Amino acid sequence: MQTSQDFLKEDVPVRILTFLCAFTFVALLFAMPSHAQGIEVFGGYTFVRAPVTFSQTPQGACVITGCTTTFTTRNLNLNGWNVGGAFKVLGPLALAADYSDTSGSFQGANTHLKTYLIGPQLRFPGPISPFAHFLIGGAHESTTSSTGPLITASPTRNAFATTLGGGLDLKVLPFISLRPVQIDYLLTHFNSNTQNQFRYSAGIVLRF
Repeated sequence: MQTSQDFLKEDVPVRILTFLCAFTFVALLFAMPSHAQGIEVFGGYTFVRAPVTFSQTPQGACVITGCTTTFTTRNLNLNGWNVGGAFKVLGPLALAADYSDTSGSFQGANTHLKTYLIGPQLRFPGPISPFAHFLIGGAHESTTSSTGPLITASPTRNAFATTLGGGLDLKVLPFISLRPVQIDYLLTHFNSNTQNQFRYSAGIVLRF
């Protein structure tokens, strides 16, 4: 049986890591001056590799005798669009918001995954401008049922979501940049289970 002393001992490395991350964040915040514009708006394409759980129920004579519903989880390629914005708070630190809407299909059942996130963003300004962010919020998943020998469906549900990632912006004009790559680790928590997902985005950034 784990005692309170054992729990505190196991918690020490976590506290040390949290302190080091906070110290590094504050050091970067005050050590690096920023000359970037105060507001940025992003829009473009996004791709998510998402595990989706479907229920499948056969049609036919079993409707009378009782049909057996099975569940299957498939990794779908979801394509869609992504918009976001950031407002500079202090130095390289900004408050960012992100919204995405993606969709994909499995055996005629079309799934939509929407995410809405907010959190801090660090940007290193220049002609080539890398950035990193940590965002938290929610996700909404819905599926339209398919018909045929099997009825494939998935319930509409909402869940906690968070993402950790970053990207690179290339300045082409004083107020316009291209974002060729933004890569995020997207975590959702549907059905009391954790889904680990890869997300890629690319598009155009406007700065004011």
